[in-house]
Amino acid sequence: QVQLVESGGGLVQAGGSLRLSCAASGSIASINDMAWYRQRPGQQRELVAIASISDGINYADSVKGRFTISRDNAKNTVSLQMSSLKPEDTGVYYCAALGYQNYWGQGTQVTVSS
Repeated sequence: QVQLVESGGGLVQAGGSLRLSCAASGSIASINDMAWYRQRPGQQRELVAIASISDGINYADSVKGRFTISRDNAKNTVSLQMSSLKPEDTGVYYCAALGYQNYWGQGTQVTVSS
């Protein structure tokens, strides 16, 4: 089992920045990739950014150049620095640990006002 605890999120004006953090504990050795997903209102959950052991770092086209994912294997953490936020970035953001099984954080709300 892997437990994920997220922090960060909140309300910010368009153009602002937020930082999300996620700490993993438990069966860390089973984790290959760590990622951030989001679920925007009325939409399905989507991948935002992923830090993969095999494939490196990748971003959704909609966030490239604005979001930065960073992974600290020594501390078992992954962060998402979000800049130049837009109202369409509003949603619930989930930390994910991907491996033999997939684990999810509880989600944190990000609201960007126009």
